[in-house]
Amino acid sequence: MSSSERLSDEEIETRLEGSRWKREREAIVREWKLADFGAAMAFANRVADVAEEANHHPDILVHGWNRVRLRLTNHSASGLTARDFELARTIDRLT
Repeated sequence: MSSSERLSDEEIETRLEGSRWKREREAIVREWKLADFGAAMAFANRVADVAEEANHHPDILVHGWNRVRLRLTNHSASGLTARDFELARTIDRLT
C-alpha cells in the first residue's frame, strides 16, 4: 500500500491502538497541555518544522494560554493515510 492511499477503518483502528491520538471522522486529533504560552508556541513551531520537512501539514490550534490541538488528515485522499500516522509518530517524539 502506498503511503498516500486511504486506510480502511480497520487499519485506522489498529494504528490508533496504544496511541494518544483519537479519531474524529476522517482525521486524527491530539491535544497537549504545556507549561505556559511560550512552551505552547515553541511546540507549535517544532510541529511546523517537522510538518514542513514531511510536506504534510496538520491543522494547528493554540488555545487557552498553554494548549495545542493538532488535527491530521490527507485532503487529497479525503481521509486518513499512512502519512498521517507517520507524522503523528514524529510529532509524538517532539514531546
